[in-house]
Amino acid sequence: MLEADKLFTGSIPENYDRYMVPLIFEPFAADLARRAASLSPVAVLEMAAGTGAVTRILAPKLSPDARYAVTDLNQPMLDYAASRQAPDSRISWHRADAQALPFEDAAFDLVCCQFGAMFFPDRPQAYREARRVLKPGGHFLFNVWDRIEENIFADEVTKALAEMFPDDPPRFLARTPHGYHDTGLIRSELEDAGFSRVLIETRAEQSRAPSPRLPAVAYCQGTLLRTEIETRDAAKLEAATDHAASAIAARHGDGEVAAKIQAHVVVAAV
Repeated sequence: MLEADKLFTGSIPENYDRYMVPLIFEPFAADLARRAASLSPVAVLEMAAGTGAVTRILAPKLSPDARYAVTDLNQPMLDYAASRQAPDSRISWHRADAQALPFEDAAFDLVCCQFGAMFFPDRPQAYREARRVLKPGGHFLFNVWDRIEENIFADEVTKALAEMFPDDPPRFLARTPHGYHDTGLIRSELEDAGFSRVLIETRAEQSRAPSPRLPAVAYCQGTLLRTEIETRDAAKLEAATDHAASAIAARHGDGEVAAKIQAHVVVAAV
């Protein structure tokens, strides 16, 4: 992962929430929130909350006496998440690095994270921190994307951009969001961090959009792929988005489109 792969700034948070969340995050957010609520936690920590897709679904499922600490490394993403959340005295917002959490030992029943682990520069350290802040009997619940070939729109956009920039193809999606899919490695890193009973389930969903352009805009302008495109040629952002949309339309048609998305859901016990 490159250092720039962590900088969700400018218009990216808004576009991310407007386009990416309904396109690929909502079904997995609902799944993660359901799993989290089934554990009946009273003290919850969410790491790398992004624009709050899980937070908005999970908060209403928690007990009235729960406390819910929501964190992200990127203040613009956290600010946007807070702006979308209904007033709730149980929720506190913290800019925090998952590798150095500002919380006491054994403070939480549950640590959860939606598609954030791929962005941790030192995942074993982040896992040790999650383990440290969990109470005995607590759980670490998170998901990560499977390889890019199992996530059709992301793969098609990446291939389309490689056609536009053959000498230096933008590889953000393959490199980072879809770069941490080895379940053996995930299990090993969690066990090394002190977790036991690591369960990993591979789950497929459908990504749906009213037109081929929406996935193209979502990926090209609502993720850090935008930064990669603009670094190569700032004048070609719209052209790159159009080319990605054409590639999706060529395979899926000009109307409503749907394609497979796939992720690993991980539960690790203390």
